[in-house]
Amino acid sequence: MRLPRAIHRWDLTPAQAVRLQRRLARQVRLESLDAIPHRIAGLDAAFSFDGRWCLAAVVLWDAAARAVIEQRTAARPLRFPYVPGLLSFREAPALLAALRALRHRPDLLLCDGQGIAHPRRFGIACHLGLCADLPSVGCAKSRLIGEALDPGPKRGSGSPLVDRGETIGELVRTRDAVRPVYVSPGHRIDQAGATRVVLECAIDYRLPEPTRLADQLVAQFKRSRE
Repeated sequence: MRLPRAIHRWDLTPAQAVRLQRRLARQVRLESLDAIPHRIAGLDAAFSFDGRWCLAAVVLWDAAARAVIEQRTAARPLRFPYVPGLLSFREAPALLAALRALRHRPDLLLCDGQGIAHPRRFGIACHLGLCADLPSVGCAKSRLIGEALDPGPKRGSGSPLVDRGETIGELVRTRDAVRPVYVSPGHRIDQAGATRVVLECAIDYRLPEPTRLADQLVAQFKRSRE
């Protein structure tokens, strides 16, 4: 898959990265979704046991057939320190490398992480969506910022995630009586569309299938490198 030209360099200090996030957040577009995309790329990352490498996995999933089209992995040296709120600067280079290895172009990126539910409204789903110029959704297992009431117990129940009076995401129940997930738009999609994508992809488990499979793939990749 061919990605657009890089929108910034990666050799940044944390202070430079924060300033860049604020600037790029203004380029994020929230748009309505006409239909569920056909090819959904689930992305997840991990770190090598020695802490020197970021490992990435992408699983391209056919939403209509509910089947895997292809899957790829990639590894890149870690060049950025761990700083809360700047995780994408550690993970995105490897995730973009995995995306470039795909033969088929995705219609949407589904990320294990946040979209605009981020202190500077620029989580990893926003970052990857802008870099790839593709619609993107963040689906996280835990909260980064904001407050939300517990949604109803039935699948499809949701509760707004609010930070300083602004709705930045939704706490969504993907299975009856199972812990909800935090869903927020990344780029070129709105909250309603992001929630719809996650519910369409969460067919048997709490997590949507593309990111659940990407999590399994990156764990296998990590074990294979040891």
